[in-house]
Amino acid sequence: MARHRGLPVVLAGMLLSLAAAAGAELLENTLDVPVRLARPGGGTLQQTMLVTVVRDDARRRAPYAVLLHGRPPQASAFARLGRLRYPANAAWLVRQGFTVLIPTRVGYGLSGGPDLDYTGECGAKDHVRGLAAALAETRQLLAYAARLPYVDARHGVVIGESFGGLAAVALAAEPVPGLQAAINFAGGDGGDFDHPGAPCRADQLAATFARYGRSNLQPVLWLYSANDLLWGATLPRQWFDAFAAAGGQGRFVALPANGANGHFVFNHGAAEWHAAVQAFLAQRGLGTHSSVP
Repeated sequence: MARHRGLPVVLAGMLLSLAAAAGAELLENTLDVPVRLARPGGGTLQQTMLVTVVRDDARRRAPYAVLLHGRPPQASAFARLGRLRYPANAAWLVRQGFTVLIPTRVGYGLSGGPDLDYTGECGAKDHVRGLAAALAETRQLLAYAARLPYVDARHGVVIGESFGGLAAVALAAEPVPGLQAAINFAGGDGGDFDHPGAPCRADQLAATFARYGRSNLQPVLWLYSANDLLWGATLPRQWFDAFAAAGGQGRFVALPANGANGHFVFNHGAAEWHAAVQAFLAQRGLGTHSSVP
């Protein structure tokens, strides 16, 4: 079992110092969710995964929004992730009508454990194998959340950034209970800030996106900034085109340059993507403009 230093198993009722709509309180608590995962070399790993939950105390039950984080550039930085929270984005999604679930996946931060998301050396990537753990963790999190009284597991969206964005595209190609949409912020793998716009095996990643396009079940919103220093300005559109040509449903939104590095637009450029995300969610019957009770 992973041990979360300084955190009890459930921190219930911890109030966020954030303003909420209609005078309601935003509540933040944490859960230790048991997961069972396959080890790349064989065998099974069983441990707990730390999950941050943010919700509106005035809303009895709400659809889920799962936020999937990316991978730090160096393995030495994994532990420094601590507990993933996305406070501003989580608060905004709660105001859109969601209960927000933010897993700190196995191998990262306070969840700890082995790095199961590794996709291989630069010249020999295996994205499908490397994504297996993130997909299994999300499915097991949703099975756990279905038993929570404040989560409507029949309706939801998965939102990921960077490697988490790639995982969101993959999840949209699986029969995930309740999943109605996925959102990919700056998704990809194999990037290196020392070599802007030249990630490892960009061609292989295009083939991976095409694979998920062939089996796609739910629409995916793709959002990339013009100055994403990992992927550059042209590769993301090529990846989306490969996904769409293979049959994938979705829309590509080219966001303007954001700060010094648009790869972090999910956290640093909310004003640039709020409208596109709201419209996309509304089309799927999700969010404040939806008819979902």
